[in-house]
Amino acid sequence: MKKTIGVASDHAGYEMKELLAGYLAASGYEIFDYGCSSPESCDYADYAHLLAKGIESGEIELGVGLCGSGEGMAMTLNKHQTIRAGLAWNTEIAELIKQHNNANVLVLPGRFITNDEALAILKAWLNAKFEGGRHERRIAKMTVQ
Repeated sequence: MKKTIGVASDHAGYEMKELLAGYLAASGYEIFDYGCSSPESCDYADYAHLLAKGIESGEIELGVGLCGSGEGMAMTLNKHQTIRAGLAWNTEIAELIKQHNNANVLVLPGRFITNDEALAILKAWLNAKFEGGRHERRIAKMTVQ
């Protein structure tokens, strides 16, 4: 079965999203592009919610979100109970958000990293494995009671 991954961005992350989607497709992933579809000004929340709903519905397994700082995309994604979106600006953070938090969405700050850095961060996140153990207990506590 082909792995599924969704991508979403606002205008500030559009070009980087396109680059990463191309890399993911070439790596064998089935890509679901939740927008945006051009570098025209738009609102990150519109696309973050679509990406989150893709995971919640089971349409995709993982997601990648981008906006200028990454903060707005991460904040919006994390409003959804089943989403664990982590903002990463280097490979070490990318590995840790998967190893310790089992992040199902990687968020990137499109205006603060280069395309080469974005690719390295994406690869680190995809290759990292959730460590389980004590981290499972901590993740369980993230859900609002």
